[in-house]
Amino acid sequence: MVGKHLVGRQSDVHLNDQGRSQAKQLAADLAGLPIKAVFASPLERAQETAAPIAHFHNLPVITEEGLIEMDFGQWQSRSIAELKQSPLWEIIQESPNGFCFPEGETFNAAQARIAKTLQSINRAYAENDLIVCVSHCDPIRLAIAYFLGLPLNAFQRLRVDTASVSMLHLKNGNVSLNALNMLKEYSGYLK
Repeated sequence: MVGKHLVGRQSDVHLNDQGRSQAKQLAADLAGLPIKAVFASPLERAQETAAPIAHFHNLPVITEEGLIEMDFGQWQSRSIAELKQSPLWEIIQESPNGFCFPEGETFNAAQARIAKTLQSINRAYAENDLIVCVSHCDPIRLAIAYFLGLPLNAFQRLRVDTASVSMLHLKNGNVSLNALNMLKEYSGYLK
């Protein structure tokens, strides 16, 4: 969601002044950490968030399709006010497990995609390497729910704000959530 519309995978949606400021602040906050790689969804707003982080660490932004926003199908670009009038809105909020957006993706498929992507990235690096993955609210919440073993129907109880940091530590099949929706002072939680 951007503003009052569900933009989903719509292209040519860029960060506004506030978003660029948040991305620069996030990069500055993470500048002292030993980041080994920066991955991002192919959507412009994720790329623009990842770019300052990568720049601080002299790294490229690696575009990863698996980090892309959910496919909201026919719901994409529609107003939130209009969508809230749909009888499907309540289903999405209360029991999204198995729900498929008209001509779009199921929450189950999106969760499987993001989990598989993060597991693949995790296998490519050493256990204590710090990797940044820039994605979108729903995929981040779905990933956290998956790795913590939460029911998919509970994923929307997790809060993920723009330019926030959530950190999962994946180690030999064991998972810990080291940060959720942190907006400042990340370094103390990441050491």
